[in-house]
Amino acid sequence: MKTALAIAAHPDDIEFLMSGTLMLLRKAGYEIHYWNLANGCCGSSQHDAATIARIRREEALAAAKAIGAVFHESICDDLAIFYDRAALAKVAAGVREVAPEIVLTHSPADYMEDHTNACRLAVTAAFVRGMPNFPTDPPRPAVTNSVTVYHAQPYSHRDPLGKLIEPELVVDTTDLIDLKKKMLAKHVSQKRWLDESQGLDSYLDTMAQLDAEVGRMSGIFQYAEGWRRHMHMGFCGPTDDPLRAALQERVLVAAKGAGG
Repeated sequence: MKTALAIAAHPDDIEFLMSGTLMLLRKAGYEIHYWNLANGCCGSSQHDAATIARIRREEALAAAKAIGAVFHESICDDLAIFYDRAALAKVAAGVREVAPEIVLTHSPADYMEDHTNACRLAVTAAFVRGMPNFPTDPPRPAVTNSVTVYHAQPYSHRDPLGKLIEPELVVDTTDLIDLKKKMLAKHVSQKRWLDESQGLDSYLDTMAQLDAEVGRMSGIFQYAEGWRRHMHMGFCGPTDDPLRAALQERVLVAAKGAGG
């Protein structure tokens, strides 16, 4: 079976940026995998780190189950996603275990370093999937499958300096917006935290607003998720585009894109 692996920084990042595309890939016959690298331990002003990490794990597990995704355990605390060999060995082990045809991950530039480092780890882990001399943690044999990496929109659709990022592929999520809200609503602990820490009136409405902005970029869809394809070298063939092929009736190729 073909597989798709979503690698994000924190519990609820997949829900905000990638969940509609994951749902559609599952409908297209893919086995889908859900992996937050950090455990969410800093996402509360009410609970201690261990308590909120446990709560957020349960919420993420429920969210993954809601869309039929295989759940993978986090590897570190919030703000401890570092681009180093130890973390790379863990992420590379996960990539080899899943052997995905598609990897969905964060934008290479985003408003916080956890997102950016999660992206770097996902990309390099995919790159070293077939290198037997790179040891993983736990040990996993190298795999030789082609993998295509896609970058989600940065949160707010802007880079850290406020520049608008335009997607290259736009995936229609209009009829999935309510399912996306139900999935995100599994993260009950985050409503108050996001309201306090980031001034969000409603995290469900904010997610819908992000999809609506990509929909407006498309000029066609009411709600959508945006993607940029990573350069193929070391990953797949120069024309491989399995996301577009799997979701072709749902995908708009943007007239302008911001590059991989």
